[in-house]
Amino acid sequence: MQREVAAKLEIDTAYVSKMENGTKQISRSWLPILAEMFSVEVDELVILWVSDKVVAILENEPLKVEALEQAKINLNLK
Repeated sequence: MQREVAAKLEIDTAYVSKMENGTKQISRSWLPILAEMFSVEVDELVILWVSDKVVAILENEPLKVEALEQAKINLNLK
């Protein structure tokens, strides 16, 4: 499967392996390709992709809850 993903994304299998173990990031532009390959909605992958970005920023932040609350206010999402 790694070879198939690598071929579709035009990257090497080592990069795919690093994406799987979290040491390399997945490009947002690859999400439609991956969605098609794995028969899932692009939106589902976008949500996971954005969530991973937020977690990476906040995971070691002592004020993460407060920061998320402020972000909700800034986005008008109460």
